[in-house]
Amino acid sequence: MKDAAKLFAYFFAVVLGGVLLAPPLFWSAHRFSVFFAKYDFESFFHRALLICALAFLWPFLRSLRLHSFRDLQLDKNRHAWRDVVAGILLAGIPLLVGAVALIATRIFLLRNAVPWSSLAAVLAAAIAVPLIEELFFRGLLLGILLRSARPVVATLTTSGFFAIVHFLKAPSRSNESVTWLSGFHSIANSFAQFADPMMVLAGFITLFLIGWILADARLRTRSLFLPIGLHSGWIFVAGVVGKMTKRETIILPWLGTNLLIGLVPLALGLITWALMIGWLRYANRTHS
Repeated sequence: MKDAAKLFAYFFAVVLGGVLLAPPLFWSAHRFSVFFAKYDFESFFHRALLICALAFLWPFLRSLRLHSFRDLQLDKNRHAWRDVVAGILLAGIPLLVGAVALIATRIFLLRNAVPWSSLAAVLAAAIAVPLIEELFFRGLLLGILLRSARPVVATLTTSGFFAIVHFLKAPSRSNESVTWLSGFHSIANSFAQFADPMMVLAGFITLFLIGWILADARLRTRSLFLPIGLHSGWIFVAGVVGKMTKRETIILPWLGTNLLIGLVPLALGLITWALMIGWLRYANRTHS
């Protein structure tokens, strides 16, 4: 069985397993403690998917017969920390400048009090999320596809999957009465967003571009450190701005619910991409 077929089988097993595991997970948690009453079915569905992804990962990797990171076209990076810091700055500075402009034009309004405890959570997310997602999307997924597909095809596939995973989100409380079919209903409700052209333009396309930039950074450096830095910079600045500002309207398709959704973030992402390419050319000449 080819790598792509094994990859499809893994994703199918994760989704089917999550669909079947989520209802009993929901029922058991709600019977065990009233603490879980505040969590809707979608929260348990997402956790069930994560559990299945971890449970099926080891047999999936065994079937691929991976022996080292070189099998995923990854090399040791002598400038790892330089790339992480550069990525944070290349992603964070354009986004921060854009945020300042939005505050100056009063599209974003500063909050009266700074939620310091929430900022700590943003920092934690900016560290943990890039590590997990870059290892999976640009490390494992892209690396597997590169073994049998051209870089452009592998990048297109990975970026599309990255965008779909982040774009699809079922509405809260979409499953008030939980049954064995609730997981399938969650998937159907998630795809309903594709019926809204503004949401597709503002959300999916921007996420797809972000995924492509991260994949390009990985291919150009044959390492995950620059993508991790870029991803971290985006999450940290967007998260801090989101906690420190408020807004009354959403101006789709220009700007969505946060600084990572909309045509304005799309333009800022293109600026980061251009800066990244220029910086890599300079860095490669300096260390050649």
